Amino acid sequence: MWWLLAAAWCLLLPEPIHGYKQGSITNPEANMNISQLISYWGYPYEKYDVVTEDGYILGTYRIPHGKGCSRKTDNGYDVWLGNSRGNTWSRKHLRLSPESPQYWAFSLDEMAKYDLPATINLILEKSGQKELFYVGHSQGTTIAFIAFSTNPELAKKIKLFFALAPVVTVKHTRSPMKKLTTLSRQAVKVLFGNKMFSTHTLLEHFIATKVCNQKMFQPICSKFMFSLSGFDGPNLNMSRLDVYMAHSYAGTSVQNMLHWAQAVNSGQLQAFDWGSPDQNMMHFNQLTPPVYNITKMRVPTAIWSGGQDVVADAKDTENLLPKVANLIYYKEIPHYNHLDFYLGQDAPWEIYQDLIRMMEEYLQN
Repeated sequence: MWWLLAAAWCLLLPEPIHGYKQGSITNPEANMNISQLISYWGYPYEKYDVVTEDGYILGTYRIPHGKGCSRKTDNGYDVWLGNSRGNTWSRKHLRLSPESPQYWAFSLDEMAKYDLPATINLILEKSGQKELFYVGHSQGTTIAFIAFSTNPELAKKIKLFFALAPVVTVKHTRSPMKKLTTLSRQAVKVLFGNKMFSTHTLLEHFIATKVCNQKMFQPICSKFMFSLSGFDGPNLNMSRLDVYMAHSYAGTSVQNMLHWAQAVNSGQLQAFDWGSPDQNMMHFNQLTPPVYNITKMRVPTAIWSGGQDVVADAKDTENLLPKVANLIYYKEIPHYNHLDFYLGQDAPWEIYQDLIRMMEEYLQN
């Protein structure tokens, strides 16, 4: 699952919508990496390796300005794209091998404690700025709520926090992934091991680029996506389904999925339960994992939610809103599912124009 760390979001501004492709033509972006994707659309890019305090190496990408040579084209923002440990673009470590279970012994806690501060600090160092705007989607919001409520010094570096499809509690989630919560930890580890969860296999890539690119299979492929996120067929550009499928599910740890299962069962946002009082005492100096108190977060926050979102359910969002101490904006989009926030054809009008407007207003004050 991607999280987006940005001084603004200009990469996803309106582009021409392509018509349906006939036959089995694959969109070239389906076989590209992040650098190639950025270049393909005419933007400059820079790549950095962020090293966290505990040795993970995270691929971080920068779009320093708009298309062409001028630094004042498009909306003039400096955009950064961050990645969490363990996904396709951040699978390195100073000492540990991704083949070892020790590498995969992480979840939301470490992403919030180590990944986000390291990435934000690198961005501020390279850009020469003292603050930035943070745009997060799904798990990207979860990490932010944890980090900004537990690390006041980090929170001071955030001008505005834009939360798209925020996920804090998942008690009411209707995603099919909820079925994992009925399994014991032992059963999950028997089924998926104790390392990577949802790796992007060659078979999955083949299906995305050689099957889902054909018009006759697009209804089946789109139903699969909608089953995980909620339905909003008219808002998805079917001609680019192969691109979406090829770049989905970049991987995380089995432990992270166990953490999410814990959140569903407990109805709370709390640290990972290591399975025994002794283990919890070693990690937290208490017998049970601490609950994250997001009411302590003072960062100005704007939130968008979707009425058809089966992951970030409306009831969970309703419970979240009163806990956000500095909520400056909220909008529910009735037809939005969990993916529409970055794949929806109307996202530039439903979300991005207001997001940019708020940044402009903040910079003028």
